[in-house]
Amino acid sequence: MDKIHIEQMKFYGYHGVLPEENTLGQRYIVTVQLELDLQKAGQSDDLKETVNYADVYKVTQTIVEGKPYQLVETVAEKIADSLLSTFEKVHQCTIKVIKPDPPIAGHYESVAVEITRSRSIG
Repeated sequence: MDKIHIEQMKFYGYHGVLPEENTLGQRYIVTVQLELDLQKAGQSDDLKETVNYADVYKVTQTIVEGKPYQLVETVAEKIADSLLSTFEKVHQCTIKVIKPDPPIAGHYESVAVEITRSRSIG
């Protein structure tokens, strides 16, 4: 299956279990991988045969910068659900949500959640 990658989209959101995460907010970095057939798009040079990257960005932005959730897992799940329901050409998506600055004591680059979801059949 062909893939579209939209790498490291940057947003500011208010997700987290701790009260300061919900009031102060923090940075989020999201990578989306969409699996779909790109052959018609490649042959026809027609945007209607693929997925508009700007629209994927907007869907992702609406979720990350919208309603606060306690878990990054929920943010990833909401993004996957929304992308699969919005873009009928997408068969499967992988979503990676990174919190580069979570309020955890210690030295580390970031924490992240990655999920893969497929379109329901039927």
